[in-house]
Order: sequence, then structure tokens, then C-alpha cells
Amino acid sequence: MNASNRQGTLVGFFEFPASRIKTFFLILLSLFFTYAGIDHLISPDFYVSIMPPWLPWHLELVYISGVFEVMGGVGVLFPRFRAAAGAGLVALLIAVYPANLHMAFNPHLFPTIPLAALYVRLALQFLAFYWAWTVTRPERFQTSG
Repeated sequence: MNASNRQGTLVGFFEFPASRIKTFFLILLSLFFTYAGIDHLISPDFYVSIMPPWLPWHLELVYISGVFEVMGGVGVLFPRFRAAAGAGLVALLIAVYPANLHMAFNPHLFPTIPLAALYVRLALQFLAFYWAWTVTRPERFQTSG
């Protein structure tokens, strides 16, 4: 079946990047954010506990972020939504960064988490920005064949 015959089928919805490595990291990104989002929805207590006190509506924001994580995690699998979902995940990562800062600047509130882990988490967030952005960008070069 050639590509033009697949247009209306389910197979056409799940077109992945030509690079196997990029496809691997795209699927991993999807699994990571989908799992994290579901965890926010079914076990919100931890996420509420790390919210900075100056933010209102802690539980509501945890649920909202969980919904957007699931939407982004699933959205990156569909080529039509991939770039928007990736940009949305980057925006979400920026939006939740204050919670990570709150944890790092108030380690006494999180005695079960090693201080080094709190600071490593800050740095890893930048890696997550890069990951979400790069694997969801459209292919720059197409090969025919």
C-alpha cells in the first residue's frame, strides 16, 4: 500500500520520524508525560505538597497540569499535533518550574529527598525542555525513495 492509499487509515495517523533514534525518544517522551499526567490525576498529594505557597488553587493546578501532560504525551504521537503538543509540553515544563525551585530553595520541607537530587532536578528540567522541543520539531530534510 503506497502512502497516498494510507491517507485515510489509522496507519496514516502514526507517522514517525525517519530517524529511529528520534522515534525512540519521541515515544519515550510520550510515555513519560502520559504516565506523569496520569500520576498527577490519581495521586495528587505529592504534587500539591511541592506547590509554592504563593500560588493559589494547588489541587486544581495539579489536576490541570496532569490533564495537559496527558494531552501533550498523547498529542506528540500524531504528526498533525506533534509540533503544537511539543511546544505545549515546553510551556508546561516552564510553568511547573517554580515548584522545582520551591523544593530546591526549601529543602527542609522535603527531608526525604536528598539535597543533591533537588538541585539535579533543576538542571534536568532544562534537558527536558530540549528533549520535548527537539523530538517534536518537523523533519527538516525529507528523503525520497
